[in-house]
Amino acid sequence: MKFELISSNGTGTNARAGVITTDHGTIETPIFMPVGTVGSVKAVHMHELRDDIKAQIILGNTYHLYLRPGMEIIEQAGGLHKFNGWERPILTDSGGFQVFSLSANRKLKEEGAYFRSHIDGSKHLFTPEKVVDIQRSFGSDIMMALDECPPGTSDYDYAKKSLQLTHRWLKRGWDHFNNTEPKYGHKQAFFPIVQGCVYPDLRVESAKFVRDLGAEGNAIGGLAVGEPVEKMYEMIEVVNEILPQDKPRYLMGVGTPANILEAIDRGVDMMDCVMPTRNGRNGMLFTRHGIMNMRNKKWADDFSPIQEDGASYVDRAYSKAYLRHLFISQEILALQIASIHNLAFYLWLVGKARKHIIAGDFKAWKEEMVVNVTRRL
Repeated sequence: MKFELISSNGTGTNARAGVITTDHGTIETPIFMPVGTVGSVKAVHMHELRDDIKAQIILGNTYHLYLRPGMEIIEQAGGLHKFNGWERPILTDSGGFQVFSLSANRKLKEEGAYFRSHIDGSKHLFTPEKVVDIQRSFGSDIMMALDECPPGTSDYDYAKKSLQLTHRWLKRGWDHFNNTEPKYGHKQAFFPIVQGCVYPDLRVESAKFVRDLGAEGNAIGGLAVGEPVEKMYEMIEVVNEILPQDKPRYLMGVGTPANILEAIDRGVDMMDCVMPTRNGRNGMLFTRHGIMNMRNKKWADDFSPIQEDGASYVDRAYSKAYLRHLFISQEILALQIASIHNLAFYLWLVGKARKHIIAGDFKAWKEEMVVNVTRRL
């Protein structure tokens, strides 16, 4: 994997534009990555992701795919790309967050994380080494280190202990990654994750530890997990002061359109979140003009397009009244239309941000867009 920085000299901003090159294609940054938890982006076909939404990279989740269908099936298919039919880059996260948020009876020990499957209650152990092996079997272009993701409200002592364990796990995972080979003939990158909750000194310590590993890219984890949004922005600034300029920076699990713009402003290159699909399935549409709740009665007789200047074909193919009718009728098509619309908007947003970074007027555009995208319509 290679990263080339194209532009990073805007006035009053740390926003950057770059290009990541993988064996499955290039990614223009800043980029939003749709979340395909079990190997699919919910309610969206691959051709819609590729041709309409214009996704350049998608996510898969190690926890979910390890439990079902399992490594053996994905290996027989020839890796995750062959299994799900996505030919562009894939990033898999380590499953650490899901172990801590979904599974019952989890126990953290020095060797790894013991947990029970949320599907059938079976017992499992994720070690830093095993998580690398699983992601080797998936063949993802970018794999993530196993970490502990403590709640945003964790006290200092817990956060410090958690960070020390995450760093020991990280060293083991990094060593194992460097002592193993890809299975399908294409290169894989390994991203370590900066943790430390909302404590600046822990974030600094973690960012330095991660920087000194010398991986091809780095991630910022443990944010958007209950802490105030101002704290999240502060931690991004603290960490990005330390992470290398010539490596991509991935902010995990963030967020709203405004969060994404603020993260880009602070030097983040890659982001993912379930929000566009999850909120879309609940009737919330994000647009460049503001947020629409499609269940509201106000749309019942509005026969104008969902969004005349929208990024997807669905925006002009269907009316607001029709989409509201689908939601009220609990019709599956509503979930599909809303998911496609929201993802296309998110990809449009980061693409537009990139153009303004290169043009040198990102800051002014961002300030205006943050107001627009947070407005309730």
